Amino acid sequence: MTNVILIAVCVLGAIGLIAALVLWGTAKKFAVKEDPRIGQVQEALPGANCGGCGFPGCGGMAAACVKAADHGSLEGLSCPVGGQECMNKVAAILGMEAAVSAPKVAVVRCNGTCENRPRVVEYDGVKNCRIANTTAQGETGCQYGCLGCGDCVAACQFGAIKINPATGLPEVDRTKCTACGACAKACPRTIIEIRQVDEQKQGMVVTCMNKDKGAVANKVCAASCIGCGKCKNVCGAEAITVENNLSYIDAEKCISCRACEEACPKACIIMLGEPRKEIKKPAAPAAKPAASSAAAPAAQNTAPAAKSTNTRPYDKPIEVKFDAPLLPSQQFMLAGTVDLVKGESKSESAEVKDYDFTAPLPVSQQILLGLKTKNA
Repeated sequence: MTNVILIAVCVLGAIGLIAALVLWGTAKKFAVKEDPRIGQVQEALPGANCGGCGFPGCGGMAAACVKAADHGSLEGLSCPVGGQECMNKVAAILGMEAAVSAPKVAVVRCNGTCENRPRVVEYDGVKNCRIANTTAQGETGCQYGCLGCGDCVAACQFGAIKINPATGLPEVDRTKCTACGACAKACPRTIIEIRQVDEQKQGMVVTCMNKDKGAVANKVCAASCIGCGKCKNVCGAEAITVENNLSYIDAEKCISCRACEEACPKACIIMLGEPRKEIKKPAAPAAKPAASSAAAPAAQNTAPAAKSTNTRPYDKPIEVKFDAPLLPSQQFMLAGTVDLVKGESKSESAEVKDYDFTAPLPVSQQILLGLKTKNA
């Protein structure tokens, strides 16, 4: 019995050894050699695996950098989290020079605060922007503005965005924002944009996404862009375009002269990091000057005369002429205020001639009856 067990163990061991040798030989023959620079570059990257670079994690970014280096250029590759300093380290490992990339930051293109964009309904569903956008328009009349459920806040790994309870809108901390784009991808209405800014992370931006015509947009939000084009007319850098009733500023062309901010009547163009200006409201009509005390007695004396000389046809008896027989429904409308028939028959076929009305005839009745006044 013991011999049988030993034989079985030896056979199984021999099979395992042969299988191991076969697998080792196969692995050696079909092994994929990895460039050691990929590991070095990956160690230089921040390891956030946010996908802001456009690749699936830092490993994919490292492989892309090594491949680009073999072709002689790192242009178009940048790590939004590590920034320029990180890309300089990567370039040094690969023996190249990193291209200087302009800083970027996430911008919320909506100013539909509780004051500017009043709530018309109450959303009682799941507090999720994608669900709210799919099942309803939101709590306001604007179908382009922020829903305020906080999907962008949940998507940010760096704590750079939060909802302001006073305004109901997300706010971006520019010092923490890495421009990874996670918040922009999470927003179902694409109101968050990754924009190029200057060294102080400032720049001009239109904080509105409403593409309705000006009158419609103005009804749902006091701070909406109305597509008037005043900002475009004053822009000397030709950085502003107006399409679909909405202005847009090209960050690469903008020189931050702030002329568009001054020209905007709705204060929806702002400089990032600067206090927002108040919305320009139309001036109240000038009050009519009060009549002097000397002219008051004269006005009182002439009041009765003014009433007697009123030329409105429905304030005094008028003589009218019917071009067609008066229908029973028309006779009923005027019954009780005038004498319609003057002793003639009230039949539907009676010919109606000229009559003098002894009571005021409203304009609506004149229009309905087709009356032609002789002394109007």
